[in-house]
Amino acid sequence: MKKIFTLIMAAALVSGVASARDKITTDVNELPESARTLLSQYYHGAGVSRIKIDSKISGQSDYEVVLDDGTEIEFAHDGSLKEIESGRDGVVPENLILKSIRDYVSTNYVGRKIVSMDVERNGYDIELSDGVELKFNKSGKVLSVED
Repeated sequence: MKKIFTLIMAAALVSGVASARDKITTDVNELPESARTLLSQYYHGAGVSRIKIDSKISGQSDYEVVLDDGTEIEFAHDGSLKEIESGRDGVVPENLILKSIRDYVSTNYVGRKIVSMDVERNGYDIELSDGVELKFNKSGKVLSVED
């Protein structure tokens, strides 16, 4: 029992130290250039509610941007897009989505919108406005559908 308590306390301490490295700001200039470019191109005029800069032990940082409408956008340390979750009935900007994925969704899910997109090493996870989740490979070929 004492070992379990010690492990729990150690985990809490490590988690507390890790979260102490996070920085919260609203200064868009703290983002990498490519992240700033994406925001200005696709979310021009949208207010930034907060930016969480998650500093890693490696010295690199990931970024989570929350816009005033509730849209959440995550960027990797280099400013590349990792994830978008649209807020308040929004949609993922069309030009951020591969054409083959857009075509598949518009053909097979008429009237539904893409509200979330995760960019992963092996492909894309897409969520539609009705909750359907689709997985695509890097070239945009559908791999799986979850209703």
